[in-house]
Amino acid sequence: MTQSNNVGLGVLLMLLTTIVFALQDGISRHLADAYNVYLVVMVRYWFFAAFVMAIARRKAGGVRAVARTRQPLLQAFRGVLLALEVCVMVTGFTLLGLVESHAVFACYPLLVAALSGPVLGEAVGWRRWAAIAVGFVGVMIILQPGVSVFDPYAIIPLVAALMFALYGLLTRYAARQDSTATSFFWTGVAGAVTMTVIGIWYWEPMTQTDWLWMALLCVTGASGHWLLIRCYEVAEASAVQPFAYFQLVFASLLGVMVFGETIRPNVALGVAVIVAAGLFTLWRERQQR
Repeated sequence: MTQSNNVGLGVLLMLLTTIVFALQDGISRHLADAYNVYLVVMVRYWFFAAFVMAIARRKAGGVRAVARTRQPLLQAFRGVLLALEVCVMVTGFTLLGLVESHAVFACYPLLVAALSGPVLGEAVGWRRWAAIAVGFVGVMIILQPGVSVFDPYAIIPLVAALMFALYGLLTRYAARQDSTATSFFWTGVAGAVTMTVIGIWYWEPMTQTDWLWMALLCVTGASGHWLLIRCYEVAEASAVQPFAYFQLVFASLLGVMVFGETIRPNVALGVAVIVAAGLFTLWRERQQR
């Protein structure tokens, strides 16, 4: 079955996805300020696992057919890696805020490009290596090592970006043998099992109001993934991926307007450098394809 390529609809869906995921990040920060990060992520993954199971039941052959894979260790590792990455990123939200966490995390497409050679065996030309180097300069502008007192918490979103980049590359690798539905199923289930093993030890009662926020967090998580799936169904990924950077914009707006964060000049400059390098990398990848 050939994929449609309705770029206009794809861009709209990607923008809606970034809005929903930015809201999810804001709610995650709110809850993680009051409760343990592992608890928040665990409940979120319970709903996520139920969501992927519901999708799997609607596929031909049901859950058993969707879960079937010849690379279960790889699929399980992907799910565990993403769950732990979410924990790291939410921790960054509580320690650094949404603005600076997303500013550093914006470098993940450059990390994908840098790691695509050793992980996938793809050729990375000098132009993309130059863009990666420029993006790294942008990260250094944000982190400002050696200026006054370096904040070690700034490394947290960088670690999350590295983990997410590796997850994305492993997802591409898994796609050589497994369908998108299979990878999505393993992402939700393996992540839910991992977070249950970790998070159940940090269980604590929540207020009724915070349970409502938790319910909204679960809904935004599921709806965000559904929108992203629909986005890639109606348009080519290379055409809509640049618009994923709008999550940085929307998350920063939430950080400033809701949590009283500020955007320092060096952060704005560093983000501009990173986004420009990332857009160039995506453009080069599309040209080669």
